[in-house]
Amino acid sequence: MAALDLRRNGAKVLVISDLHMGFGKRDDLSPNGRLLASMLEQYYYPGGWYLILNGDVEELQRYSLHSIQKQWAGLYAIFDKFAADQRFLKTLGNHDEDLVFEKTYPYPLYRAVRIESSQLPLYVYHGHQSSKLYTDFNSLSRSLVRYILKPFGIRNISSARSPHRRFFVEKQAYAFSIANNCISIIGHTHRALFESLGRYDFIKFEIERLCRDYPASKGREKERIAGEVAALRRDLGKLKRSERRDGLRQSLYGDELPVPCLFNSGSAISKKGINALELDDFSIALVYWFTGGEGKQFISRGNYAVEKLRGTRCRRAVLNQDRLDYIKARIELLGS
Repeated sequence: MAALDLRRNGAKVLVISDLHMGFGKRDDLSPNGRLLASMLEQYYYPGGWYLILNGDVEELQRYSLHSIQKQWAGLYAIFDKFAADQRFLKTLGNHDEDLVFEKTYPYPLYRAVRIESSQLPLYVYHGHQSSKLYTDFNSLSRSLVRYILKPFGIRNISSARSPHRRFFVEKQAYAFSIANNCISIIGHTHRALFESLGRYDFIKFEIERLCRDYPASKGREKERIAGEVAALRRDLGKLKRSERRDGLRQSLYGDELPVPCLFNSGSAISKKGINALELDDFSIALVYWFTGGEGKQFISRGNYAVEKLRGTRCRRAVLNQDRLDYIKARIELLGS
């Protein structure tokens, strides 16, 4: 296990997972590859950030490492810059765990990274360790991807396809975090989580908060809240239609007040952008990177501050952000 200390010299860390770098026309990263390279090279590297790639970086269940390195030589050159400054860490996922057999692979590989902060420890690990399908039968899963999904051009969304499997992985990581009084940062399911809430749960809590603010509001503020609630209800309806209703009705954690100990950085291969987590010794944030004009609709109608990356079409929005001391207090009060 690798270690990283946020208490030293104002360290800042970017956690991103599930790049699924491949080769050719069916490469999952291809739509977002230029965006990823720009944000790393022009924003995070000059900003002094540490980079943690949290598993499933190379898609070794479908392609050879040599072909991936050839396809993404420019991106590896950016990784090299972080590594040369000792600001690069990489964990293993179920799709790239065969890297342990690659004698010439240029970077150290870890099962997890422990991050020390002034508040409480954070553990970064891919998350497939929670599922016996991937730990005990990964060779079978690899064959399925290579010989069935790849020839038919099916995109690699793994656990994100099944809400039941996704819930199981998240429940296991959630239970581990509560038992060990820590924060877990995972990937694997391709579903961004902030303070143990996915977008469906977050929308419900956000609607409740806005309804509480509505009676005391006046004028334009009252109109804004009404419009925001209507937009969130539309988003909720879309989520219900896109997933199985029985899956959405499940209580993910069995609590009315979820303990904010589980975070998921999402993935780099969503259709319209890239999710990632940013953290320092004081706070943690879920961010969304997208190309101008092509981001998700909720960004344009929400009250999100959008930052433009100079000289590019790349945009960065902070979806959620909170203080680590507040998160620690809630873990202590609710986790018991």
